[in-house]
Amino acid sequence: MGDPCGIGAEIIVKALADADLRRRASFVIFGLSEQLAYTADQLEISLPFYRDHHEDIRRYVSDLVVLDYDEITQPATMPRGPSKIGGKSSMAFCEDAISAAQNGLIDAIITAPISKASWHLAGHRKYPGHTELLAEKCKCRHVAMMFVSPRLRVVLATIHTSLMGIRDLLTIGCVFNPIDLADRALREWFAVESPRIAVCGLNPHAGEDGAFGDEEQRVIAPAVLMASEAGIRVSGPFPADTVFLKALEGKFDCVVAMYHDQGLIPVKLLGWRDAVNVTLGLPIVRTSPDHGTAFDIAGKGKADPASMKAAIHLAIDLAANRAARERRSARQPTVGK
Repeated sequence: MGDPCGIGAEIIVKALADADLRRRASFVIFGLSEQLAYTADQLEISLPFYRDHHEDIRRYVSDLVVLDYDEITQPATMPRGPSKIGGKSSMAFCEDAISAAQNGLIDAIITAPISKASWHLAGHRKYPGHTELLAEKCKCRHVAMMFVSPRLRVVLATIHTSLMGIRDLLTIGCVFNPIDLADRALREWFAVESPRIAVCGLNPHAGEDGAFGDEEQRVIAPAVLMASEAGIRVSGPFPADTVFLKALEGKFDCVVAMYHDQGLIPVKLLGWRDAVNVTLGLPIVRTSPDHGTAFDIAGKGKADPASMKAAIHLAIDLAANRAARERRSARQPTVGK
């Protein structure tokens, strides 16, 4: 459910009000039953919730289950901003959902927005966000953020860091890993048989042969070469002001951007309502709406559920593609010595 002080409950209720979406899967919500029920009443939406306690999680017959946390005391009025209760609650929801996915009780995770400030207030200071928490809990050394919109897929080489700090983080491995993870995800989760991946330069005009910086020659090009030698269809580095146009024309299946805003500006410009965040490199499927907690409109009935609905649809598609791939692999005959 994400941070209970944000719009998580509202976008979940609004998304699941779509009967066609509900028919695609069974849903288990890690959250606060009382708040979800109140939100549904406030929006005049009737949903067939089945309530259970989060410690009793199992595979359910019901199509819509709320795993409640009645040990979390809810104030009469939720604060509309970063808070300790928001951080404590949303962390508990996340950790339990990850555990359930690892144990095969659920097939995918869709995370509603959390507040990093709330996590810090609740004492969870070592996690900048969902991605880092998921990586640690799943014991994954390399993960990456992919943003998927109807017209564009983008993977980030660096995530939440300052522009001045990028130079210290950008290594050949830092660029190679998202290329490798993107290639694997496109094959295994998105059913793209032979992905074509483009890589952005860091500097204007991709460095202009060293005139505006040497990161393209010293770091990015060697990473592209290493990925190419590993059998990945990858090219670049390209100037970032033109490569996204080539992707829109269908010349690439994915673009690897060097930093957050380089990749997120085109994604949000082209697909603000439909963009979805996917974590690559995990053994489990995780998607998320591409927006924050929106504390300023929480509880006002104004939240747009489009990105949440897109995240749910994509999670279902990725889980189905992965399951189909696993079934095909299981049917393949074992080659003897």
